[in-house]
Amino acid sequence: MNKKLFTLLIALMTLSLLGIIFVQGYWIANSYKNKEEQFTLNVRQVLINVSKNIQLKETEYYYDIYSGLIDTIEIPDQERFSELIYTITNNRNNETYIFSDGILEEDYKLSTSFLDLEIDSIQFKKLTNRKITTKITSGIDGGINIETKKELFKRLKDYERNQFENAFRNISVKTPIHKRVTGKIIEELVSKELTERGLSSSFEYAVYSKDLATKIRSRNFQLNPESTYGVPLFVNDEFRTSYQLYVNFSEKEKFVLSSVLGIAVLSLVFTSFIIFTYASALRQLLKQRQISQIKTDFINNMTHEFKTPIATINLALDALKNPKVEGDKDFIDRYYKIIRDENRRMHVQVENVLRISQLERNQLDFKKEIVDLNDIIEDAITHVSLIVENKGGYIKTQFDAVKTSIFASDTHLSNVIVNIFDNAIKYSNEAPKINVYTENVKDGINLYIKDQGIGMSKSVQKKIFEKFYREHMGDIHNVKGHGLGLSYVKRILDDHDAQINVKSEKGKGSTFIIKLHLIS
Repeated sequence: MNKKLFTLLIALMTLSLLGIIFVQGYWIANSYKNKEEQFTLNVRQVLINVSKNIQLKETEYYYDIYSGLIDTIEIPDQERFSELIYTITNNRNNETYIFSDGILEEDYKLSTSFLDLEIDSIQFKKLTNRKITTKITSGIDGGINIETKKELFKRLKDYERNQFENAFRNISVKTPIHKRVTGKIIEELVSKELTERGLSSSFEYAVYSKDLATKIRSRNFQLNPESTYGVPLFVNDEFRTSYQLYVNFSEKEKFVLSSVLGIAVLSLVFTSFIIFTYASALRQLLKQRQISQIKTDFINNMTHEFKTPIATINLALDALKNPKVEGDKDFIDRYYKIIRDENRRMHVQVENVLRISQLERNQLDFKKEIVDLNDIIEDAITHVSLIVENKGGYIKTQFDAVKTSIFASDTHLSNVIVNIFDNAIKYSNEAPKINVYTENVKDGINLYIKDQGIGMSKSVQKKIFEKFYREHMGDIHNVKGHGLGLSYVKRILDDHDAQINVKSEKGKGSTFIIKLHLIS
């Protein structure tokens, strides 16, 4: 895939994911805000209803006494009713009904001493409704039967009740607050209203008089601008009052959060799952892209590795065909040696690739036995000593370890050390200078292979044991290899339950440290 297109796709996918996260966050925040506003609206309505009910209870208490006294006032005998009389006749049953509706309106002045108020009396009008029903029935023998039923209804005019309520509101403001309402009533009314609205939050309450706390309050009440709501209490007909009812919902945030917590958690879980899936997919995508690039480099480099020996062999064969050299034994031996060396070189390359392939399929034959690490090191040195000498370098050893017996495959462990030597040779701009030394550490033995080559950066050190990885240094063929050597090294050492680490500094060389177990 084109690099620009790949980058664009990644950018769009990331932008889309960030957009989803932003929308989810905005939705959760907006939902919380809406729930908070709804809670505030419900609480304010609760307090308004509580205030009305408290005032209504006080008014009804005194009004019941007031109206009860009015009902005890008897109608004077000399009073006359304004009446409406009408009749209904049923011929089938020989029955006649005479209905009489009468209304009497009277003015009274009632003493208010029973109300414990500062006014002497209240003017009012009382209406008395009288209904008389007369039933006249004619008998067969010509006799007449008369039945009379009388009903009296005493009531106040509607405006009279309003007059009482307004007068009472204006006068009762001088009554101490603890005689007008109790904490128990406030608590019951608030709890009832909250239950009816589905609000299960705990609360504390207090009644204040002109910003001063009164005795009507709960034990733990505290004024908090964020969670305390107030409403006027005992308002008169001029909408004035000196009392405020405050209710504090200390668990407001907890209640509001719990109302959106379920859907918010689900949203966060699914969003986290999307992020995890996206990150995993992106990591795999980048890894596959990297592998694709590495494989391309591998194929290019493998082609280069084989092209040179094949070309050399072809040239040598062409030279041997020349009739002029048929009798020159030294010439023929030299070119035979060139062909054999180039053939061996191709064989080694193929063996490296096959060895890695066998490792991947767990088909590599491991025959472990008790061996001496020093002997394996010496054997590995013989494989590369000529190359090192030809380049003017050296390999120095210092075997400080006293115990050197390990359980390992001498062939594969020798290949491991040869691969590390090979890297030290390839990545040295000057003559390769390699120091090898060993030491015993507790129940193990450490092998150190130190070179004075070009070294590695921290980022490269983390990747050198990955298959096909090679550090790019401009031209891909400036250092020969397939990026398989150190991958093979890591895999072999893993199968020997050994560890390998590298310490390196750019321009100052590298040190490979192999930690092996001794035979106890």
